[in-house]
This record gives sequence, structure tokens and C-alpha cells, in this order.
Amino acid sequence: MGNQATPPGSSTPSPFKKFAWPIAIGLVVFAYLATFVPDASQSVETISYSKIKALIRAGDVQEATLEEDVIIAVLRSPDPAGYMIVQAFTPQQPDPALLPLLEDMNVEVVAQPPQTRSLLIGLLPWLMIIVFYLWLSRRIMGGGRLSGMPGGLGDLMGGRASKPTKTESKITFADVAGQDQAKREVSELVEFLRDPDRFSKVGATVPHGVLLMGPPGTGKTLLARALAGEAKVPFFSTSGSEFIEVFVGVGAGRVRRMFEEARKQAPSIIFIDELDSIGRTRGTGLGGGHDEREQTLNQILAELDGFSPREAVVVLAATNRPDVLDPALLRPGRFDRHVTLSLPDKGARRAILDVHAKGLPLSTSVDLDLVAAGTPGFSGADLKNLLNEAAITAARRSGTDITTADLDEARDKVMMGTVRTLAIQPEEKHRLAVHEAGHTAAAFFNPVADPLYKVTIIPRGRSLGGTHMLSENERHTMTETYLRGQLTTLLAGRAAEKLLLGSVSSGADDDIRRATMIARSMVARWGMDPNLGPIDLRESEDHPFLGQQIAQPRNFSDTTAARVDQAVINLLNDAEQQASGLIEDHIDGVKRLVDRLEAEETLDKVAIRECLGNPSRVLPFVKAPPSDASTDHKTKT
Repeated sequence: MGNQATPPGSSTPSPFKKFAWPIAIGLVVFAYLATFVPDASQSVETISYSKIKALIRAGDVQEATLEEDVIIAVLRSPDPAGYMIVQAFTPQQPDPALLPLLEDMNVEVVAQPPQTRSLLIGLLPWLMIIVFYLWLSRRIMGGGRLSGMPGGLGDLMGGRASKPTKTESKITFADVAGQDQAKREVSELVEFLRDPDRFSKVGATVPHGVLLMGPPGTGKTLLARALAGEAKVPFFSTSGSEFIEVFVGVGAGRVRRMFEEARKQAPSIIFIDELDSIGRTRGTGLGGGHDEREQTLNQILAELDGFSPREAVVVLAATNRPDVLDPALLRPGRFDRHVTLSLPDKGARRAILDVHAKGLPLSTSVDLDLVAAGTPGFSGADLKNLLNEAAITAARRSGTDITTADLDEARDKVMMGTVRTLAIQPEEKHRLAVHEAGHTAAAFFNPVADPLYKVTIIPRGRSLGGTHMLSENERHTMTETYLRGQLTTLLAGRAAEKLLLGSVSSGADDDIRRATMIARSMVARWGMDPNLGPIDLRESEDHPFLGQQIAQPRNFSDTTAARVDQAVINLLNDAEQQASGLIEDHIDGVKRLVDRLEAEETLDKVAIRECLGNPSRVLPFVKAPPSDASTDHKTKT
């Protein structure tokens, strides 16, 4: 990076200033401790009071100094240890015989007045405590200033503001791929920031508050930085959690300071990430509202209302939970423009891959179109991570470029997790193969199911195996036929175990959970049960800790709830029966698939088609005997 000139009006801080406070505190501590250090110019031996009186009687003492609680004696000749001066602490009770004894022995007596400490020495410990508190608060709260108060105390009372970052066109709209609609919605803000008078002449009011909504990793923060890069204005970036402190009022002070600084440097952009951390609905949740969070939110609302139409300050906020935001934030005049960033489709994923693939040594065999088609549901962050994992895989094998195999391995790692090394017994491996073969057969023979991508019994992530499908087209709605096929595919693994092994296992835990969720949504949300009809019977999904009411009453009767449960059970049982019938109809192909899975552990779609699409080939298959402890489990809801 090149040298940066010092901004006008600023001076380079002296290195001495950085250490001024520690040096001053050290000197004061040294001076304080020095008052308690005895004079070490002469060695002094401490002896008992009785011994020092014996030395006086023997005539060995030349001079004696009497202080408040000690007697110091100068000897006529060194003692056996070589000391010329000895001392002894006097008893608490006065000794009336001491002075006559000294006079009788012609000892010169010197009296010292009681020692008194100065007021400064007495107050010095308290001053040191105060100075240490100011230094500690400065270190904790930052180095801001409030009304000339140095360091942390000013920050503690008024809060610190986010420092503006001058954007030098490092990030522009060209760096934001796959979000064309969102870029169009915010592009007019660039013109407003560059020339606000053009809008005010015709009476137009450009929104000062823009809310960016979307799942994690879709590029909300990147879009905000690109907007600042296009407009070439100061960019104030912060997170909602940075406003929350232990002390009530600190967050509100920080909000006020940041908005004041943004107004001074207008045109400018304020970006608040994770707005839901401070913008949740007020006065709700367990135990009521949070005073600090609500005061911070109130201050943000007041600042948004305080903008004049001519002020060229745009406030951007990002959240992936718009459902928990306070309605006061979303009304016109505040965050009145809502920009949704959705997961990219196939074309958008291709554009995102092009952006992140710049500078990467991709092999000529790599087809990014195929990569984009094989990554449905991936966000922009997921695609970036995919390319990075592929590069790591290439480096691990000491390759010079990224191949298709590297990308496939990276995709498996992102989708299914890292390969685990487990000692799986042959009986358990056989059951895993049967289970996954059931899933694969149900998906293969279902005409509305997503195309099969891979089936494996190699443990990855938190699973022991998996059947993976990739959608060829983006699905925005799901039909009842498609959902019933999903239920059949999910329960086909359990059905295969029951048919081929005579028992079921706990391996269907996640399958049953997902199938139950789909079935309950079909009945209670999407009105796909003919007996109940089109009615919303789902229980509230609002979470009390996310800003919703803790009391969530059910708005339907117990009888209706029982009907919902029965409808869900019927859907699941019908799906399992359909899966069992499908496996029985293609039992030979399922057996071939099981044997090949046990032998090769991972099969792609070509190998799957070879097993299930060639019924004339029958490979030997040994059915495992049923366990005495095994029972036929019914699906739980």
C-alpha cells in the first residue's frame, strides 16, 4: 500500500503522549513508596528491648535516639556481627527506668517528634485508584471524547461513535453479482447522494432508510459497501450488537454520536448490520423489555425522524429476521423501502461464480455452468466457500490448477460434511446400505422427484450416509404430488429395513422428523387435507426470545388438534406403505444396489441407473435374520 498523507488539520501524535499516563502513574507510585523506605546508608540490626538495655548497662552505647515506638542506639564499638547501630522496638507501656538509666551511663539522648504524613501522602492512594479507574474505562470503552473529558469516562457517559471509512471505489455494483433487482432498487440512491438538490427541486423525497432483507450470505453487507463505493461517500459501518452495553444509555449515546458525525460529513451512508439485535418488538419477550435495547431503538427512531428532506444521509440496515422487527421501524418515514435479497437462481449462481473465480487457476475441463446447475440453494457466500474449498483440495494434492474432481469433492464437503473415519461393523454397514438403497429406489422411480446426484454410505458430517438429489429447476411452489413423493422418499429407508432385514433402526430418526414436519405443514398450513380444508391450524411459530409474546394461545379446539394429528399420521402411514410397495415391485434392483453400495460405498447417478434400470441382472443377496429384540415401530408425531 502507498503512503497516505496526513489529513489537513491533524497532527501526528507524539510517541511520548502514548506513554504519558503510565509514566506519570509510575513516578507517583515510586514517590509514594519511597516515603516508606528506610535510609540504607548505614546498616541497622534489630535486637530485643532487653538486650539493648543490657548494652546500655554495660556502657557500650554512645548515643540513643528515642522515637515514638523504637529506640536506636549507636554503639561505641562494633558488635560481634559487625553492626555499629542497633534498634529495638519499645513496649507499649512506658518504661520509667529507661531515661534514668541513660543518664547514669552518660549516654547522649536524642528525642524525635512523632512522624506526621502530609495530606498529599494520605490522599495519594485514593488518587491512584481514581486514575486507574479512568485509565481502565478508557481502555474498555475506547478513546472517544465527550465535552473535553478525556478517555473512557467521556465514552462511558456519552458513548462512542463509529469512525467513518472513506470508500475509494474498492467495491462497486460490478462486484455484486446475482442480485440485479436489488441493485436496481438502490441505484437511485447513488444519484441522490451525488446530487441531492436535483431531487429537492422537483419536490422528490428520497428514502433515508433502506432495509436489506434476505437469508444469510446473500450479499446484504456487500451491497451496502458497493452503494458507498458507487457514490464515493463516507461509509459508517457498525453492528446492532455494538450498541448494547451493560450501562443503560450508552447505546443511545453511541447512536446519537454516529448520526451527528454522519450529518457533519454528509453526503454519507450509515450501515447497521444485524438490525434485529436491537430492533426487536419492544415490551415483549420473557420478563418484558430490555431497557438498554429499547432506549437504543428509541434513539434510532428519533434520529430517523430528525432527517430533513435535503439532508443527504442514507441509513442502510440489514437483517435476516424481518418478522421480529418493531413495527415502528417499518413505517413510512423510517425504513420505508424494503429490498429483498433472495437466494440466487441458476443464472445468478453462474454470475457469482464468475466473480469469485477471477484469479483462480481453473482447469480447462471445469464447466462453471455445470457447477451452477449442481448447487441449488447455495448463497453467494456458499459459492465463494465452494471455490475456496476446491482450491484447498487442489493445494492438498499439490496440484497446479483446480479440476472438476476438486470442485466435486468441495461440493460434497459443503453439502454433506467432512468425511469421518469410523469403525463400522459389517452388519451395520449392510443395514446402512439397505437404508440408503431404499431412499435411492423411491427417488429413482418417482417421476416428480428431484434427479439423483449421489448415494453414499461413507460417514460425512453428522450422518452415516446419505442419498442426495439436485433439482434441475428452481422451485418456488411445491405441489401436493411433489410433497407426497418427498414423504415416500424420506420413509423409504425405514421401509427397506423392515422388508429386507425384518426390523427397523434408529437410523430413520432424521427422516421421521423431516417427514413429520412436511406432513404437518401439508395439513395445518397448506390445506392439503380434504377433511380439514383450507385453514391455517399451525401453532404459533413466534419465539418469545426473538421479540414475541411469551403467551401464545392456540386458536383452535382440542378436537381440531386431534384431527390434525390423525391427518398427519394418515399421511405418514400412506407414504410408508407406498414406499414398501415400490420397493417390493423393484426388489431385485434394490438388492443389486445394496450389494454394489457395500462394495463401492459411493455410487453416482450412472451407477444407480445401472443397478435399478437393468432388472435382468440379479446379484446374490443374503437377508439378515431378524433380531429377537427388534419390534415394528410406529411413526411418532
